[in-house]
Amino acid sequence: MIKKLTKHGNSLALVIDRGVLELLDIDAETPLSIKTDGKCLIVTPAEGTARQKRFRAALDEGNRRYGKMLKRLA
Repeated sequence: MIKKLTKHGNSLALVIDRGVLELLDIDAETPLSIKTDGKCLIVTPAEGTARQKRFRAALDEGNRRYGKMLKRLA
């Protein structure tokens, strides 16, 4: 997907398509962390959000329920 920046006051904005927002479960209220590796712009939901807590809880539940089986499979 190729995107262009849009003028927004004295700044530039990157418009993210609704499908991508829905896929990543991001909305206008989601705090985002913006980083760069020198070549790429990396945008991720900020740590400590409700989404991150839900993910951790699901991961813990999966490990609790299936941890022994996964160890045997490994």
